[in-house]
Amino acid sequence: MGTLQDHRRLTRLGFFALFVLAPALDLFRIDLTQGHAILFGQDWTLGLGPFVAGEASALEAGWNLFWRFFLPVFGGAALFLLVAWRWGRLYCGWLCPHFSVVETVNGLMERTIGRPSLWERKPLPARKADGSLRRSDRRLWPLTLLVAVGFALLWAVVLLTYLLPPATVYGNLVTADLTRNQALFIGVATTLFLIDFLAARHFFCRYGCAVGLFQSLVWMANRRAMVVGFDRARASACASCNAACDNACPMRLNPRTIKRHMFACTQCAQCITACETVQADNPAGSLLRWVDGDCALDVSAHDFGRRPAVPPDCFRSDRTAAGPRIVYED
Repeated sequence: MGTLQDHRRLTRLGFFALFVLAPALDLFRIDLTQGHAILFGQDWTLGLGPFVAGEASALEAGWNLFWRFFLPVFGGAALFLLVAWRWGRLYCGWLCPHFSVVETVNGLMERTIGRPSLWERKPLPARKADGSLRRSDRRLWPLTLLVAVGFALLWAVVLLTYLLPPATVYGNLVTADLTRNQALFIGVATTLFLIDFLAARHFFCRYGCAVGLFQSLVWMANRRAMVVGFDRARASACASCNAACDNACPMRLNPRTIKRHMFACTQCAQCITACETVQADNPAGSLLRWVDGDCALDVSAHDFGRRPAVPPDCFRSDRTAAGPRIVYED
């Protein structure tokens, strides 16, 4: 069957491949040389040519604009935000090609300097969640830098193929015959992405990514949305753990806190996986799991200074799908 993280790796790998290959396969790109987008091999225009030429009415032009622009753009955005409303930043944790690079470089940093980021003050604990020792070797710096440069260059070239014919871009690369503007775009973009991948990464995801920010804002507005829940009744079981869930989080969050402090959570579930690993021999199971509905209130209602009058039992395996009824008091 494979584990949850195995499934997530497959979805990330598949979407990253789609991100790279979509322009070359004419699945989607915006061709600046033709002045319109291409979708599934077909020209995607606004259909305003006949109106400009005086061959169509304003009503026909308005219908084309609605059908070809407003409906797909705003409809797609609405569907995207609806997913975020119910399940949070699933796109970030399970699909986003940038977040795939974040996690990859985090892992290399950990193997190189013992920390997932240059800005971490202390190295991660010597023992991992599965009990094995964590070893670092600064001799891996060349490999880490090479991977970061490779990702940065790949991103720069791929983004250019979303704007210019991929055959032209890749052909010019192979023959080392890039135009001045192509070389300038790739050079500047590679430099910026390299700075991001080496120094920013999760900081960009938390503070600079508009896609992630809007998902988080919508998710925060739904107090019953899916969120990582912590079995506070069994908090004493954390005493023998070295904060494995905190150390596993690529966004450097504390998954046992209130929802407001988990604003940038990507629902990658690495904290849940770490806790399951640590508590593997505990008959009661993991202290962390996804919860939603009324059970999510135990996490989100704390944002408003409220506490449950009766501690919720949301971690029982035999509870109903809708969850128990929880009454809160101020």
